Amino acid sequence: MRENIWGETIRKSTPAIVTIVISKNIKALKKDMSAELMALPSYARPKEVPDIPPEAIDSHGMVKIGSGSGFFVDPSGIILTNKHVIADADAEYAVIMDDDTHYAATVLARDPIDDVAILKIDITGAPVLPLGDSDTVALGEPVLAIGNALGLFKNTVSSGIVSGLSRSIQAAPDPKAGIAEMRGLIQTDTAINPGNSGGPLLNSACKVIGINAAIVFGAQNLSFSIPINTAKRDIED
Repeated sequence: MRENIWGETIRKSTPAIVTIVISKNIKALKKDMSAELMALPSYARPKEVPDIPPEAIDSHGMVKIGSGSGFFVDPSGIILTNKHVIADADAEYAVIMDDDTHYAATVLARDPIDDVAILKIDITGAPVLPLGDSDTVALGEPVLAIGNALGLFKNTVSSGIVSGLSRSIQAAPDPKAGIAEMRGLIQTDTAINPGNSGGPLLNSACKVIGINAAIVFGAQNLSFSIPINTAKRDIED
């Protein structure tokens, strides 16, 4: 039987990886939907804003509009993720831990340049992922990506290798700000899906070397991660 070379890394890492749930008030959501419809050409614009199913609205009048991933970098409950995961300043954010406990989250910072953001929940003794040195990452190095794939499959694990270094791509880290160039990215062939954004890219030593951030739609095995050394500056700030 083939030895599971990633088994220990997965067992150590998953307790520190969280799901981030994005919710919005029903009134604010309808306002956003109306603005988006008005931006469409008149021939493609429906006569009224589509109804939101009652079952999608919770008892507080909130609707789940998306999800992403993140991971603890400090026992006091500090979580690292992507800026585009928590880009909406009008939304509310919650964190679901590996044991399915839920916490309300506070946004501490959104990096205006790099696609990095920091959240905090009210907890002590949180499990933490150690941060590696992304400056020492080498081509061909084996890596592991873990995250909340499609917002449905918590702690989905995929493996691959480092396929390229210092890559630049055109992306939209903030949907309301348009296209921007992201530079210095780590390219891998790991399977990354929507919902994986903000999850860790790990090396064989169980250290975070990147934050999974982007894929190229229509392509296969082209995934990009933000080097963890970039995020370290945000954590220190």
